[in-house]
Amino acid sequence: MFEHHHLPLLTKAAFILRMLRHGLIALGLVLCSLFIGIIGYHGLEGISWMDSVLNASMILGGMGPVNELHTVAGKLFASVYALFSGIVFLVIIGVFFAPLYHRFLHKFHLKMEQNPNKP
Repeated sequence: MFEHHHLPLLTKAAFILRMLRHGLIALGLVLCSLFIGIIGYHGLEGISWMDSVLNASMILGGMGPVNELHTVAGKLFASVYALFSGIVFLVIIGVFFAPLYHRFLHKFHLKMEQNPNKP
């Protein structure tokens, strides 16, 4: 997926395409996670679709639920979904920033190869 450290740095156009591809993957992860939350809140707690979207969005965004939960299943789902959302957040950040991090390290490594005697 990423070029080897002996290969030249990607062109700006190729790098932008890579960033767009990773951004779409990150967006897909957000939408899938949001869908899981919407279905869970609607199915287990019986909340309306719009309130389910709101609750799932708020949990996924790290803000917390809006509606009061009444069922044990809904409360368990909300706690698991909150933990899941925290992990998904870290994964999404990793997926989105991986090309930037790789480009930085690749550029740094190329500079080190060009000037091997300088610290």
